[in-house]
This record gives sequence, C-alpha cells and structure tokens, in this order.
Amino acid sequence: MRGTDLQQSGMFSYISAERRVPVDHPLRAIRAMVDLALRNMGRRFETMYSKVGRPSIPPEKLLRALLLQVLYTVRSERMLMEQLDYNLLFRWFVGLNVDDPVWDATVFSKNRERLLEAEVAKTFFAEVLAQAHSSGLLSTEHFTVDGTLIEAWASHKSFKPKDADDERPPEDPGNPTIDFHGERRSNATHQSTTDPEARLARKGPGKEAKLSYAGHVLMENRHGIAVNGQVTEAHGRAEPQAAIAMVAEIPGQRRVTLAADKGYDTRELVQELRDHQVTPHIACKPTSIIDGRTTRHPGYAISQQKRKRIEEIFGWLKTVAGLRKTRHRGVARVDWMFTFALGVYNLVRMRNLMGAAA
Repeated sequence: MRGTDLQQSGMFSYISAERRVPVDHPLRAIRAMVDLALRNMGRRFETMYSKVGRPSIPPEKLLRALLLQVLYTVRSERMLMEQLDYNLLFRWFVGLNVDDPVWDATVFSKNRERLLEAEVAKTFFAEVLAQAHSSGLLSTEHFTVDGTLIEAWASHKSFKPKDADDERPPEDPGNPTIDFHGERRSNATHQSTTDPEARLARKGPGKEAKLSYAGHVLMENRHGIAVNGQVTEAHGRAEPQAAIAMVAEIPGQRRVTLAADKGYDTRELVQELRDHQVTPHIACKPTSIIDGRTTRHPGYAISQQKRKRIEEIFGWLKTVAGLRKTRHRGVARVDWMFTFALGVYNLVRMRNLMGAAA
C-alpha cells in the first residue's frame, strides 16, 4: 500500500542527537580524542578570558567547529554556521543542543581571533601528539622532513615595486588591467600590497612562480604521523633552515635518522645534521658527500621507502584541509592554521591506526 505524503512544519522529538549518530561513526573516536585534548587545555583557556563580563563562545566549541571546517572542507565560516544550523552530526560534535541558536558568522570569526593570538594551535597539536605517544604510535629514532608551497591569498596584480610612485587611478578600481609582461619582478624589488609577507616562489624548474608561503613538516617513519610543522616565508634557504629548527626540537639525546629528498642534499645541511647527532638518510645527488658509510646500511633503503609517506600529509592538507591556497594572510595566521590542520590530520591517522588494530 502506498504511504501518504504528509507535510509537517513542526514536530516534537524525544530522540537526542547522540542517538542519531551511529555507534561506529568515525567522528565518535575522533571526538573522544579531541575531548581529552581540550580537557587538558583547560588551564590555558582560563588565562585567555576575563573573570567578569558577558560569557563568550566556549573555546572548546570554537575548536570543535574549526576542526569540522578542516575535516569536511567547509570553505568559509558563513557556510560552517549554515551547516551547524541544520546538520545534526555537526551539532552533536560541537556540543550544541538541537534547539540551541547558532552563532553569527562575524561573531564566530571575532571570537576565533583570541585563539589565534594565544597560540592555541600549538598546544592542541602537542596534546594530540601526546596521545599518539601514549598509544605507542610514534617512532623516536626515524624521521622524515619535507616542504611544500602554500599559495597566498594575493594575486600577481598586487605584486608591485616597493619604491613605486603614486600612479594615476585605474579605469576599473575593482579589477584593474595590469600588464607586467617583460618586467623583471623579484622579491628584492617588489612586494604584494595585499599580503606583504608573501613571497614569489616556485617549487621546481619550468613551473610558474606564485605568491606563496613555505610549509614544512617533520614526520616520524613508523606510522606516518606528523610530529612537527611550521610555516615560513618562501625563499631558497627555507627548507634547510626549517629542517634544522625542527630537528633541534626532537626530544632525547640518542642518535636519530632523517630522511629527505634530493633538495636537502647540500654540504652545509648534511654537516649541520651530523653536528646535531642526526644521520642524514637523504636521497643523494651525483655530487653528494653522503657515501657508502651511510647508504650501505639497510636502514637507509628503508628510510628512502618510508619518506614518500610524507606526501600523503601534504596531499591531505591541500585537498581536504583547504591549504592549497590559504584564506589567511601573514606568516603567523597561516602557521596557526597549518599547525591546527596537522593536528586534525594526526587525529584522522590515529583513528585509522587504532581502528585497524582493533
């Protein structure tokens, strides 16, 4: 018998959002890890807010909402608020009741600024990493480093000479016509008026140069979990400098190995790594100073195999987390989002690893 198509504008329901989410939904395991990390961050949150005044959006809910934005590739805060308004899964994860009002997108963005200023992303990343360590998922001896370019939120039209005199107003102020063909443009003489900290860079020969930032990741080789990350200005020495900075933060005094591609095979970097008690398992150029004393060991071949997994991190950050072209400006803001997205990637990776083990 055919059912009747009844239209009902409103209803009462006694089923909570908790019961609507399947028991085996992937977000359940991720939320358990997120809640543990946020509980451990309680003292830091206390220092960020005044003891008097009107209550703001709880920082725990802010971070859970930002995590959903990264995890589900929501491209703007306005769309995120729209999803929170009708998506029961999003409401359950953030901690909103079905009848709770959703925040205004502008209010949400302004409250998020407090998190950006307090370096909450690094603390969140460290708390997630501590859970991975306690679960025995991290290697303390074998690592891989690599870098990538993150396109800045600025166009070539904004890349103008630093000492340019005031020009006449364009015929179309919103989208002016600019012809820079045949003009020599470099970071030494030009600067973006939209994002002054962005630098013109390209990843390899034959590729177009874009206004970009350099993103760097240090990965442990056992399970491919990111253990460190940072964003710097894009320049020729960005990758080796970031590699040394992240290697120096590896805890412990034991000798470790560091895998990398040929771009890191320079005499200065290899020598500096050895001075830091790090064995360079770097892919060798024809003129490399890394010889058979390093490459003859089976561990070198294993490192060359494992290091390719770091590309999975960059691929996830750019396709899922929306970092192919950042929506933020300035090294500090882009670094905050990059670090937070790395923490979210680790949560997904840990959930997959622990689910496979179960």
